[in-house]
Amino acid sequence: MRYGFIGLGNLGSKLAASLMRAGFDVALHDVCAEAAAPLLAAGAKWAATPKALAQKVDAVITCLPSPEISERVLTGENGVLAGFESGSTWIEMSTNDQDTIVRLATLAAARAVATLEAPVTGGVHLAERGEITIIVGGEDDTLAKHRQALSAMGKAIFHVGAVGSASVIKVITNMLAFVHLVAAGEALMLAKRSGLDLAQVFHVIKASSGNSFVHETESQLILNGSYNINFTFDLACKDLGFAMKLGRDFGVPLDLAALTSQTFIRAREAYGGAAWSTKVVKLLEDALHTDLRAPGFPAEL
Repeated sequence: MRYGFIGLGNLGSKLAASLMRAGFDVALHDVCAEAAAPLLAAGAKWAATPKALAQKVDAVITCLPSPEISERVLTGENGVLAGFESGSTWIEMSTNDQDTIVRLATLAAARAVATLEAPVTGGVHLAERGEITIIVGGEDDTLAKHRQALSAMGKAIFHVGAVGSASVIKVITNMLAFVHLVAAGEALMLAKRSGLDLAQVFHVIKASSGNSFVHETESQLILNGSYNINFTFDLACKDLGFAMKLGRDFGVPLDLAALTSQTFIRAREAYGGAAWSTKVVKLLEDALHTDLRAPGFPAEL
């Protein structure tokens, strides 16, 4: 099975590298050709356009920063669908809203191209180890055809239903992560202002009923001061926007998510859309003129 990969950012480059380590024949395309250099040196092939890439492979994987870019890469004049043969597969690993992925999958089906949505969760550090969680929406037979490739990129694979299902769960998990991050910052600040040792506080929370995956990971980056989660405010605000849309669509009041969304928007304005999303906690640090630092924590996970 020959795979094409489009989108070699912080996450996509790690996923593509995992495919190559597993021995798959991989071709690449990205708007930044330099991003492909390490993978090309390791044996990947290059294609000048998404269309040219699709002509070389059986399936194209996309991992892109927005639904608008996914749509352009898929349906543009030199897009993936223009190069695919009947029976090919598009595997969308970007985080999309439900309406967009269903609509694009319908366009692909009209060309006899199958779609798997396969957004990931867990962080870039797990993607680098091939241990990220993959949430799949799509047909059983399409998943079976590509399960080996997905298993090369992720440790846990959950098939949650038809196309559109995975996008909903992915947005929910990201919403929870952002809420947990803001809460973790407030907890650490409360501990700091009360005079506790933050390194010890980290470990106590980790062993307590207040623990979360976000605390175990991103709290370390806060305490180090790097905030380097390899995920930006632009992406976080996009995902929180998806969550708020789901709340409106399904009539669910999202009080905590709405407050968190506003906090992230303020942080993006303060630090820039390209800044790491963990830096949302710095809003509280700056407001109280108090840094949350402790020795012994890594700059990256």
